[in-house]
Amino acid sequence: MYPLFQTIFPHDCNIHYIMDIPGHLNDIYAAGFRDNWSLPAITDYSTGKTFTYKSLSYEIARIHMTYELSGLKQGDRVALIGKNSPGWILVFIATITYGATIVPILQDFNPADAQHIINHSESVMLFVDDNIWESFELEKMSRLRGVISLNSGKVLAEDPRNGGVLSNVSKNINRRFRRKYKGEFVSEYVRYVTPSDDAVAVLNYTSGTTGFSKGVMLTYRNLWGNVSFGIKSRLHYQGSRCLSFLPLAHAYGCAFDMLVPLAVGTHVTVFGKIPSPNLLLKALSEVKPNLVICVPLILEKIYRKQILPMLTRKGVRWALQVPGVDKAFYAIIRRKLVEAFGGEFEEVIVGGAPLNHEVEAFLHRIKFPFTVGYGMTECGPLISYTPWRQFVVGSSGRTLPHIMESKILSDDPVNTPGEICVRGVNVMKGYYKNEVATEAVLDPDGWLHTGDMGTRSDDGTIFIKGRYKTMILSSNGQNIYPEEIEAKLNNMPYVSESLVVERNNRLVALVYPDYEAMDKFGMTNEQLPEEMERILADLNKLVAPYERVDRIQLIANEFEKTPKRSIKRYLYNA
Repeated sequence: MYPLFQTIFPHDCNIHYIMDIPGHLNDIYAAGFRDNWSLPAITDYSTGKTFTYKSLSYEIARIHMTYELSGLKQGDRVALIGKNSPGWILVFIATITYGATIVPILQDFNPADAQHIINHSESVMLFVDDNIWESFELEKMSRLRGVISLNSGKVLAEDPRNGGVLSNVSKNINRRFRRKYKGEFVSEYVRYVTPSDDAVAVLNYTSGTTGFSKGVMLTYRNLWGNVSFGIKSRLHYQGSRCLSFLPLAHAYGCAFDMLVPLAVGTHVTVFGKIPSPNLLLKALSEVKPNLVICVPLILEKIYRKQILPMLTRKGVRWALQVPGVDKAFYAIIRRKLVEAFGGEFEEVIVGGAPLNHEVEAFLHRIKFPFTVGYGMTECGPLISYTPWRQFVVGSSGRTLPHIMESKILSDDPVNTPGEICVRGVNVMKGYYKNEVATEAVLDPDGWLHTGDMGTRSDDGTIFIKGRYKTMILSSNGQNIYPEEIEAKLNNMPYVSESLVVERNNRLVALVYPDYEAMDKFGMTNEQLPEEMERILADLNKLVAPYERVDRIQLIANEFEKTPKRSIKRYLYNA
């Protein structure tokens, strides 16, 4: 039995402890929308179209009426697939404030995986981008009553068994809405239902492959914990600016580029394009956000491509050895880096994956205002965070006060790494229809076993030392699970076993050939590389775009195994 070391906050802490914040998530939004009625809420970066909190509330009310007239009940699941857009946000917020459960699905999932999630979640309605819907088949999603376009709001398809109800509602919604809300739509109309705190608000699938996907049940309490902490910490505030470019279908972007800012009256500019460095830097310079939420790869790319080449110049290396000159030079770099991110932000919060130690040390040296947080989808996502001025380099922030508690499964949690376990308001209800997986990570005392290794200081600051998990974070913020790709690759001809790793920000598949099959079919060593190119092409047709493998590297010897015959992954990750 592992001892509990330095838990800070009682497990039974009252989630309504923050007296000036409504105790239910939907009450936060109702109050926030009314208080910020005339302020800009959402802007589409591509078109410039802006919704105020008044027009946001108006559109939410229309979606609520559509749900009501269509027979949608509290707790019913609504699936959502599309690029980041104002429409995507409207559907998400409208669904949870109606009391239904939203099922956000990454737009990059291939149709088979997305349709599996829709079926597994038992979704009865789907909102989707038109171009994505072209690859779907309604007949393969038996519970769906209807499909609505995120682009136009039109009904794209409806199950004949639904009797045309949804299509009829769509035709008459304007007349019905005018009849209900006579005259101007005013703030007093904004009142939202308050389901049980334990009701599931979001069903967030951790992956898109049918054999591995798990639906994380995030309750209204879980979202409340994240949002209330964001409000109290003033991560966003009334009138601040936010550029939303991380996938909103992920918990990280969802919480801090949407849920928190819209709760306090922030102006969210939605960047719906693939965030290439040039396009993203241009958008940052135009929007000038007051807070930047990003993944490590963005900072690491800037460091390696722009800063590091400058630091390695002969003259610069000499200058950095001169006292006083080094500080002046670092100040110049800091100023240019701050300007690159818009110049008006208070801090950059890095999350989703560990930040490269070299990059982190350099950013700290030049006093760049950044901090590293720690979270996971199962916590919606936040576990730990510290403002940049108090941030301890090498850490992942302090366990959230009054929201979460943490412990390390180690006899010496300060010095000896052990598994990080967390408990508190943000911890999920479990995995949907998967009791085995739930029991594997949630123990009877409510502790979530994260699968991450680390240490913990006495004040609750977490230091991640390694990961049991093998998840890779793409440059666009998508989670990549190597095992899923390997499962597909291992079924290919002449592949005995494989290991997908990251090399220079690209996916590489290490393959140990099936020599027995080669002998059987007369495949020579000389022919094998060409065959692997064909296999690579076939593999990349089966995975999402962000999961595509750059190349296959053949290895001569079988992978080293543990006694349980698992590949020793750490030997191949360098």
